Amino acid sequence: MTTMRKSALVLAALGVCLSFSACASLGSKSQTTASANTTTPEGEDKINLGKLFGGGNKSSNVQETAGIGVNAYLWRASLDTISFMPLTSADPWGGVIITDWYANPQSPDERFKTTIFILDSRLRADALNVNVQKEVRQGDRWLPADVSQQTQLDIENAILTRARELRLSNVKN
Repeated sequence: MTTMRKSALVLAALGVCLSFSACASLGSKSQTTASANTTTPEGEDKINLGKLFGGGNKSSNVQETAGIGVNAYLWRASLDTISFMPLTSADPWGGVIITDWYANPQSPDERFKTTIFILDSRLRADALNVNVQKEVRQGDRWLPADVSQQTQLDIENAILTRARELRLSNVKN
């Protein structure tokens, strides 16, 4: 048997083993009823992404939970607050939202980019971190500029306020 053929067989065997181990780990996830939100022991909501993305229409009443490790109210409030900015990335499992550059039509010579980190599954002020970058146009180049700390705090406060509103509206229903 040639060395190339032996390598191919070893890689194929490794692929089969990895496939079986991946299937085995899928079966170990916890299962719950198909609802859009579940409640953690701390009383905070987590999102069931299977329901949100259409997975809740299965014939079975039980499905795997694709819960996220961040607070659902903070996640939704963050997306609502920066909805005017184009999204580059939104990772609900890692709790990271990254926007693309946004330039206000009234001031086209400056643009902003925002990264939001949701650090906890509880609705707390320290579970949120907002990073804002600013660039200004000089000629045909964009150059970094300072962003006031107050701008970042204002965005954090807007997100926290919206998250509280969402939670209160959910509690009343």
